[in-house]
Amino acid sequence: MSIIKTALISVWDKSNLDIIAKELSDRGVEIISSGGTAKFLREKGIEVKDVSDITGFPEMLDGRVKTLHPKIHAGILAIRENPQHKIDLESESVKPIDLVIVNFYPFEKTIENEDVGFQEVIENIDIGGPTIVRAASKNFQDVTVIVDPSDYESVIKEISKNNLDVNKETNYEFAKKAFAYVTKYDAAISNHLGKLNLDNSKNKMPDTLTLHYQKSYDLRYGENPHQDGSFFVQDNISEACVANSVQLQGKELSLNNIYDADSCFETVKEFNSNACVIVKHNNPCGVAEHKNTLQAYIDARDCDPVSAFGGIVAFNNTVDKEVAKEITNTFIEVLIAPDYSEDALEILKSKKNLRVLKSPPIKQDAKKSMDIKKVVGGVLYQDADNTSEEDFVDYKVATKRAPSEDEIKTLLLAWKVCKNVKSNAIVFARENKTVGIGAGQMNRVNSVQLATIKAKDYYGTKDSVMASDAFFPFRDGIDEAAKAGITAIVQPGGSIRDDEVIEAANENDIAMIFVGVRHFKH
Repeated sequence: MSIIKTALISVWDKSNLDIIAKELSDRGVEIISSGGTAKFLREKGIEVKDVSDITGFPEMLDGRVKTLHPKIHAGILAIRENPQHKIDLESESVKPIDLVIVNFYPFEKTIENEDVGFQEVIENIDIGGPTIVRAASKNFQDVTVIVDPSDYESVIKEISKNNLDVNKETNYEFAKKAFAYVTKYDAAISNHLGKLNLDNSKNKMPDTLTLHYQKSYDLRYGENPHQDGSFFVQDNISEACVANSVQLQGKELSLNNIYDADSCFETVKEFNSNACVIVKHNNPCGVAEHKNTLQAYIDARDCDPVSAFGGIVAFNNTVDKEVAKEITNTFIEVLIAPDYSEDALEILKSKKNLRVLKSPPIKQDAKKSMDIKKVVGGVLYQDADNTSEEDFVDYKVATKRAPSEDEIKTLLLAWKVCKNVKSNAIVFARENKTVGIGAGQMNRVNSVQLATIKAKDYYGTKDSVMASDAFFPFRDGIDEAAKAGITAIVQPGGSIRDDEVIEAANENDIAMIFVGVRHFKH
């Protein structure tokens, strides 16, 4: 147990600080503080002793030096049961510090501003705070350290129950949290300065990359039952995604559930109008837009109902009662949407194993900043692939016939889906929905053939359009598309055989546009 007699408080975030400080003060705990924190506490009527009164050394250098003093750090680091440490403290008149409440200058908040100056960035690097937190965390057996205001309530309950005692287990959990807090802070500094030059110009990529994720929960198992797994997430995620969604019902999510749900939800976020996406084994198997959400689901499902069985379903709008009824008529692993009507949730409860996720509202202008892929021994770090609709702004008509307005609309749908299909990727679409998807083949012509097979089983291929995530190296893919009745094609262009490919399209009266952007998804 750690009995709190003296507390050091120095925080930037003063949320609910007066509540815990008053509790400590009322129980006779001596509070040491400085600067803005001391001023804040005094304004709240809480008695505070200045750090300078303890150290005999004034705050200086515009506040850069306050707590960096042996009398502070010795008071934190002293092992209470160590006889020599006791002697050292007494000889130097150092009082033990039993509780440290510290959080840091808002570095991450500062760098959110794209126009922030270099000097402001530097001045928002906290020195004393991380040093104190590391010291307190190291000596967790004797010192309680709190970096998160959300922990104040639990500490108040514990010291109220145990007469200012905090048990070792609690201290250890706080210490681990504090070390992680320091690591995250240092990572933000390192990553930002790694791509920042002295003249405030920026390099695209940092010199070093430090990643920081917090464990959300353990998984039943990893990709396969013999593999352990956990789900780690970023702090303060700004965009709607699986990582910051709330599970409303159903069995716990597996690794594959999360991976597929992410793929599904990121695809449906491509659309501004009502849309539904169904994913199986990390590839879309059906996508549809429709002003009626129920019809969007039916159209997406019926693109490939065999694959949709046991799949992941995502919507970019509210799931209502009618949609919920239809979904419960088949086996679905995961359902994710930004909202659900109350009666829809009641209906979904009939499928107790169905995992239902509610995401934050989708912001159409939200853009993922970076993308990370893992390989053995390293990571690949790149810009996120954020374009799709923008690709159509300056498309080039490559063929004699230009696509019609309706064909362009459908080509855009197919293009958005194609971007999210594993390469080599081919998507057939007609009107408001996909009709056939060829994913992950080792050559492009096989992807066209696979999309044709998929389409012929259900919606058929006649009068459909086609999207290809990369250029056609030969005309054979176009010839296969012509056999399927494709009327228009969107592709990046850029092959040394573009003339041959264009000729094949013209021979079959297929309109084709080049957008100049490739969307490989390996």
